Amino acid sequence: MKQRLLLGGYTRHGGAGIYAGTFDDTQDQLAAPKPFISDLGSPTYLAVSDDNILYAVDAEGDQGGVASYDLNTNPPRLINRVLAPGSSPAHVSIDENRQLVYASNYHEGRVNVYKINRDHSLTATDEVIHTGNGPRPEQDSAHVHFAAVTPDFQRLAVVDLGNDTLSTYAVSEDGKLSDSVVFHTEPGFGPRHIVFNHNQPIAYLLGELSSKVSVLSYDAGTGSFKLITTLPTIPADYTDHNGAAAIRLSSDQRFLYVSNRGFNSLTVFAVSPDGRNLTQLQQISTAGDFPRDFNFDLTERYILAVNQNTSNGTLYSRDPKTGTLTEQQRDIPTPEAVNVLFLADK
Repeated sequence: MKQRLLLGGYTRHGGAGIYAGTFDDTQDQLAAPKPFISDLGSPTYLAVSDDNILYAVDAEGDQGGVASYDLNTNPPRLINRVLAPGSSPAHVSIDENRQLVYASNYHEGRVNVYKINRDHSLTATDEVIHTGNGPRPEQDSAHVHFAAVTPDFQRLAVVDLGNDTLSTYAVSEDGKLSDSVVFHTEPGFGPRHIVFNHNQPIAYLLGELSSKVSVLSYDAGTGSFKLITTLPTIPADYTDHNGAAAIRLSSDQRFLYVSNRGFNSLTVFAVSPDGRNLTQLQQISTAGDFPRDFNFDLTERYILAVNQNTSNGTLYSRDPKTGTLTEQQRDIPTPEAVNVLFLADK
């Protein structure tokens, strides 16, 4: 099966922004991705809707926001850009049910909500600004790093690295946020991203600053979380700087994967049937420096990790029975890439 690959990245040191490639999962190899959309400022995170519309982080001058592109045309057609004073977001996600886009702004400590219009353009509908701080130097203020709809589709989960919180907001059909319920991590945990178990009322919260992953129970009735257990993502004897980055859960809910920037690796965990326990299975090098993101291909028989500082990617084959990874291909050119997205070929 042929798949499309999109890479989002920085444009600071020669990177073109968004790169595209084709992955044939019968060949076990990935050709070098090529520049695809080069007129955005550091599109570091991407999301593609069911209508094949790309929503990407965007920046221009002293403004930041989100751009929308129609991928049904060749070349992709810019629909609109929604920019505001300040830095660009760190993460974007799509709410298909309500036709909304959420943007998490790390530097501004806020989450922005945009309505997807009939022509697939975006219109700003709401923003929530967080406050507070944590004990670590990186936690001088609120730093919203992630926002996405919960599995029950009722609420928005918002992760704040700066003030050590995980907040759930009610979301109206017209894109307004309200009635937050707040879970506080241990001080200095530095939460970055979260994934939900779709078989059990469980979530896995990744701490960037602590290099830990917490298993949480989730109450869909109240939107509240409770801590079950916390495990490290790096060896106990590793003392150099590390920042945990991306977290992904296999679709069968049996294996959890985390990237480590500094220890430069992927850590693989087995997930118990009830979702409440994790067992570390493997730590494997990313063959590069600072792997901010990785992702499964559509078959989940492969994982691609991209190393930001060395601009190279590593492709792994994945055993769906054991969850373990085997390096398949290294040194794939991925200029300044920090986000990986596989799509069905159209």
